[in-house]
Amino acid sequence: MATTIAATLLLPLPLAIAYSGTIIKNVAVPGLMRGMDYAHLGTSDLLVSKVCMGTMTFGKQNTLDEGVSQLNMAFDKYGVNFIDTAEIYPTPPSKDTLGLTDLTIASFLEQQGRKREDVILATKVAGPGVTWLPRSQPDTSSRLTKEQILYSVDASLQRLGTNYIDLLQLHWPDRYTGGLFGAPDFTPTNVREESVAFDETLEALQTLVTAGKVRYVGVSNETPYGVCTMVEMAKSQPTKYPRIVSIQNSYSLVVRKDYEAGLAETCYHHKVSLLPYSPLAGGSLTNKYANKDDIPVGSRYSAFPGYMARYYGSQNEAAVSAYASIAKKCNISPATMALSWCYHRQHVCSTIIGATCLSQLEENILAYDIKLDDETMKEIDEVYKKYTDPTKYA
Repeated sequence: MATTIAATLLLPLPLAIAYSGTIIKNVAVPGLMRGMDYAHLGTSDLLVSKVCMGTMTFGKQNTLDEGVSQLNMAFDKYGVNFIDTAEIYPTPPSKDTLGLTDLTIASFLEQQGRKREDVILATKVAGPGVTWLPRSQPDTSSRLTKEQILYSVDASLQRLGTNYIDLLQLHWPDRYTGGLFGAPDFTPTNVREESVAFDETLEALQTLVTAGKVRYVGVSNETPYGVCTMVEMAKSQPTKYPRIVSIQNSYSLVVRKDYEAGLAETCYHHKVSLLPYSPLAGGSLTNKYANKDDIPVGSRYSAFPGYMARYYGSQNEAAVSAYASIAKKCNISPATMALSWCYHRQHVCSTIIGATCLSQLEENILAYDIKLDDETMKEIDEVYKKYTDPTKYA
């Protein structure tokens, strides 16, 4: 049993100036010596655990029962009240498994004694390019139009067995941005003129908020341009456009520069909270994929051969090896060090983690109890200077 830590409120800060990573409350939980911390999500009143339960393996790499067991343990033992899903989950996404993740979450929520208001539930509506989603027009490529967003949310609500979503996120922009999921960075000649306008997408989100189906909205895989545009639109016409409260982007020891060089300042001033996904860089930061001839069966490396290719390059492998050496000196696993680093970054609100078994999930959450010392952080920074976002040079 972990040491009891009394729940304490920190000095009250006006919500308008609270930083996205500001810890508002600490609560004693059975599994953590330091307890679980909670922070406000952007300018919302959602108080989310600093660890968020990612669910994209539920329905493909995990059965329904395994997924429910993971959610039960995260919620009951570790105080994780924040769950993230998406309409295209599980991954790799396919028409045959569509919605199985949501059905797993619904089963968790339906358990006797589980109160819906105790769970912060986030989901995502897909951007362009998916042709098999059952939206209003069969076989039409997904787009962030008003019609498709409204259809998507109604379908998600039905699968999840709830009448509201706490946080609805745009999974990726409708427009061309460059750099998406390992693609080359922005090039002007690739800009598409047919992108759905910001105002149509935001009006759809406001319709959902007004109807009570969605409490707050956020973005994912977004850029400073997108964040600034949407925030300013909400400021200028607050009854027409909802204000985004969060951004879910890839962020880890080997994927830092895109966020820290522009988005960090943008999100700080606009009070948009960072929700890092892939804090282990697709599992590469565990260092268990160092030997390409011995890749674990069922791992993301084997399940996502194209998507994961960026983590195979020599620069990323060298960076991972360097970080693993630091972890070894600290007598902790590479995964624990990478997660601890991400959990306690000043601009991180809540880190999205995932696992395929209970023991892996426990290791990932227990890393929240670890806080790296100054010397370790200096060594990490030295590696970062040498290998800055190495996945871009794979």
